[in-house]
Amino acid sequence: MSSRELPVPFFDWQALYAERADDYRRIIDQTAAAGGFILQAAVDAFEAALADYLGVRHAIGLSDCTNAMLLGLRASGLRAGEEVIMPGHGFIAAAQSIHFAGGTVVPVELGNDRLIDPDAIRAAITPHTRAIMAVHVNGRVCDMAAIHAIADGHGLLVVEDAAQALGATFHGTPAGRFGQWGAFSFYPSKTLGCFGDAGALVTDDDDLAATVRAMRNHGAGPDKVIPADCAIWGTNARIDNLHAAMLAYKLGWYDETIARRRSIAARYHSAFSEIAALDLPPAPDADPDRVDIFQNYELCCDRRDDLRAHLAAIGIGTIVQWGGTGIHQFRNLGLERLLPRTDRFFARSLLLPMNHLLSDDQVDRVIHGVRGFFA
Repeated sequence: MSSRELPVPFFDWQALYAERADDYRRIIDQTAAAGGFILQAAVDAFEAALADYLGVRHAIGLSDCTNAMLLGLRASGLRAGEEVIMPGHGFIAAAQSIHFAGGTVVPVELGNDRLIDPDAIRAAITPHTRAIMAVHVNGRVCDMAAIHAIADGHGLLVVEDAAQALGATFHGTPAGRFGQWGAFSFYPSKTLGCFGDAGALVTDDDDLAATVRAMRNHGAGPDKVIPADCAIWGTNARIDNLHAAMLAYKLGWYDETIARRRSIAARYHSAFSEIAALDLPPAPDADPDRVDIFQNYELCCDRRDDLRAHLAAIGIGTIVQWGGTGIHQFRNLGLERLLPRTDRFFARSLLLPMNHLLSDDQVDRVIHGVRGFFA
């Protein structure tokens, strides 16, 4: 089978480990042999490295991004019934975190930049609104200048679901540093992924950081002991040392990963920009105010399902993000809301293979496959 006939999976899970298997085995052996499995030196080292990478005072390793958002909202003092505005174009985990923190989810439309629409935020504000959750989808930062202008004008809290945006910037500021806190995911297929579930919350707020650190460990203090006068309802949301050690190592060459993704995105844009039937994300160099990290490459097409079937027939994997279901479409959860622009986006959108593990031949295959469909 020639390189032009080899399949291109949407994500090659086995390649994720094979990429630097010898190093990963060494890290696993060293970490396990040291006997520190829970909140030990490897966690401290990762948190320090992540805080330094983003330029924040505190980075707190957690079991996953959902719990990072949940604990962040609880530590922010969200009260029962208070409304949190977020885009319908987002993952259910963000809405779950709002719900379990006691808040009310208010999904709104996306804008022309495929991110939360500032005008839709303004229209959704009520006397019960407490916060705006910016969701940085596909590695592109929302218009945080507009969001902060709205929040400042109404006395609202700003928080960030930055699960897909580690290293993305807007006007030179990285995702996660715009709000009171930002939450990241290290799910294996993320731009910085480990070999299981993991996440982090970052903040410059000393008190909030201390509260989240206690909450992640059953309310324990810095000495990891639960005090007799404990006043915080905590849970178990700790990051494992093995994951932390892997992430600290991968963070050391993370910029190479981002550069590769941006290079692939540039090739896709060059190859597809003359196809009138496609709506593409902005090219990597399209906006001097933004650095996109391309967690995903999401294009839109009226013949989306036909294109997807064509690519599948020639061995190229694609997915429709979040199964094509927006936050506002979960009727049984009471989230149903009419968002026609977002509905149309979900009906037309498709994710192409996009990760640093792709070879040049595989990128060529994707390009030829898409161009062949429209030829």
